[in-house]
Amino acid sequence: MERLESLIANGKPLPLTRNAIIDRDAALNLIDELRVAVPEEVRAAKRINQEGERIIEKAQEEAERIVARAQEQAAYLIDERGLNERAEDESRRIIAVADDEAGQVRQGADEYAAGVLAALEAEVTKTLHGIERGLAMLDERRAAYAPVPEPASVDDGYAQADGYSDADEQAGAPTAAHR
Repeated sequence: MERLESLIANGKPLPLTRNAIIDRDAALNLIDELRVAVPEEVRAAKRINQEGERIIEKAQEEAERIVARAQEQAAYLIDERGLNERAEDESRRIIAVADDEAGQVRQGADEYAAGVLAALEAEVTKTLHGIERGLAMLDERRAAYAPVPEPASVDDGYAQADGYSDADEQAGAPTAAHR
């Protein structure tokens, strides 16, 4: 470019005009050299420009990918937090229901056990009364069949407290301790 400028500046001026006479062959040779040199420079500039655009595009894609991933991660964390909260709420509800049901089962079991024990007590009481009546009846029979005891003598050293003699005990009659 400088050589072309010098060729034009050193051209012979035409009187009364702004035109100049320059060496035509020299100017055409310089233009040919420029055509050869400029396309390579232009191509290099285009490559640099395209590379810059590609880098910018790649950086934008990377930025978009990072933002999308961050949004996904945030959504995941929000969903996970929501799921955890719902799971905790559900577990508290299940535990409360289980506690209520366990209380009802315990109450039912206590009522059942109280009923069984009351029935057993009634049966035992009934059986005990039957045993007492049977013993009383046996005492009455024995008293009816028993010989009249002889008055205890002072010489015996003791008197029978239950009303039976030593002979009755040896015969197998129950004593007060056996009743």
